[in-house]
Amino acid sequence: MKIFFSVGEPSGDLHGANLIRALKARRSDLELVGYGGPKMAEAGCQLHADLTKLAIMWFLRVFLNLHRFIGLMLQANRYFRESRPDAVVLIDYPGFNWWIAGRAKAHGIPVFYYGTPQLWAWGGWRVQKMRKFVDHVLCKLPFEEEWYRQRDCNATFVGHPYFDQLRQHRLHDGFLADQREKAGKLVVILPGSRSQEVAANLPPFLETAKKIADQVPDVRFAVAAYNENQAAYAFERIIASGLDIEVQVDRTPELIHSAHCCLACSGSVSLELLYHEKPTVIHYKISPFALWVQSFFRKVRYITLVNILSTDQPFYDEEYYTYDPDALNAEQVLFPEYLTCEDRTGDMATRIANWLQDDPAYAARVQELHKLREKVAGGGASVRGAEYILSKLAGESVVATKRAA
Repeated sequence: MKIFFSVGEPSGDLHGANLIRALKARRSDLELVGYGGPKMAEAGCQLHADLTKLAIMWFLRVFLNLHRFIGLMLQANRYFRESRPDAVVLIDYPGFNWWIAGRAKAHGIPVFYYGTPQLWAWGGWRVQKMRKFVDHVLCKLPFEEEWYRQRDCNATFVGHPYFDQLRQHRLHDGFLADQREKAGKLVVILPGSRSQEVAANLPPFLETAKKIADQVPDVRFAVAAYNENQAAYAFERIIASGLDIEVQVDRTPELIHSAHCCLACSGSVSLELLYHEKPTVIHYKISPFALWVQSFFRKVRYITLVNILSTDQPFYDEEYYTYDPDALNAEQVLFPEYLTCEDRTGDMATRIANWLQDDPAYAARVQELHKLREKVAGGGASVRGAEYILSKLAGESVVATKRAA
């Protein structure tokens, strides 16, 4: 049996690798090929191209690389025609993966979308592509199954694969011991994994750190950098700010575990923060124009997955909604979040300083995070996803055999 993967994000590469291991543990004869990244290759996938090198956000950069995407799509189409894989598995990366899904469907190859894009948050109209090109929608979040089923998609909730990775990860004991020996409560700064996110969010985070230090002099800070280039950028900004902040690369889980609380850019890292039960303030800096544009497309109350998972009403029914820290019941939002083009460093500093100084308020927030973690962070998505894919393919093989007979 041959399965073709198309995965374009570094996080998808991680989830794809775990899914591949779960598949191979159940069927050793599987041939796994396609587009992915180094972690998938290490798990046993024969890569036709490392698509994670083209993980791109900005429209202009997508346009400049359009010829590469077209070439990869044509290459996949040729492979589908000549080699006829038994299934195509897509993970995230919707722009390119719609092309792959369309080509697979044209060749009569069943398509599984594992770790679906958040169409419910920003692109509800694109569900027609999911309905047209995808046979099996494997959902990460509990409410997604009903959302897709209401729109005539064959959807099944399998769980969020990120929690599988978190449960498998082993923290570096020596690093944790070094952190415990340092004086003062630690606030960890997580400015994002993409360079443009770091450039937008690190400066306000450093300004927030200054204001926190004014209120809590014995506090200490650390920046979790995604790679060496981002670490170098962080060092430059920190030196210019006059702050005393350490920068670490490849120590994000250990820093989060050691933290008292965190400042983070919006993204999947919020699930890691939930897993470690760390009170966090979320920030995402965008331009005034982008803030105006997103108000027409965003359909969820919050930009942070943890906040979305914590509410029974993730969608707003009428007018556009954004988090207001001064609104009634704002304290019920687990991770205060700021999607903004303005300076909210004062608000963020006040939130963090409160958790550093008010032990009962801090403990109450940790307990709320613990309850949500117990509810949603059980793990097992990779196993459930693999078993679902193989069971469906086994059923389709039986049907094809009967038809041939």
